[in-house]
Amino acid sequence: EAEGAWNGVGIVKLMGRHSGFIAAHASLSNPDVNFCLIPEVPFALEGENGFLQTLERRRIARHHAVVVVAEGAGQELLSSEIERGRDASGNVRLDDVGTWLCERIRSHCSRRDLPVTIKYIDPSYAIRSLPANALDSEYCLRLGQHAAHAAVAGATAMWVRELSGTD
Repeated sequence: EAEGAWNGVGIVKLMGRHSGFIAAHASLSNPDVNFCLIPEVPFALEGENGFLQTLERRRIARHHAVVVVAEGAGQELLSSEIERGRDASGNVRLDDVGTWLCERIRSHCSRRDLPVTIKYIDPSYAIRSLPANALDSEYCLRLGQHAAHAAVAGATAMWVRELSGTD
């Protein structure tokens, strides 16, 4: 999407309220990603070393950019005058960093008289809404059993994984 339009910016918002694990690993697995914004690493939006200026330099050099943003990234930059409230699970509602980022990029480019085409993709609900298949259920059952056995044995500060035939 980003390369298909001159001066295109593709923004993909991924899950990650308080952790950028999914966004970071998705970015590492895809060489097309140029920027990855995660909650653990605060970033400046404005200024010489701010995200908007860095994005502008990338677009001038390559005429496109791909940004992956975790849903919890940059929450400290979003100005919310109203109480966010809580969702059905009891989590504090987050402001939508993806749409906010799109607007800030559009505004920045407009002020600098730079053409931009922004494509925004938020696959989170589609990803979350898929039911587990039999293989997923079996795999999670085995991991849970191994974790329970480890806890009963007194193991701490560890993680559980299933060994494949190549390990």
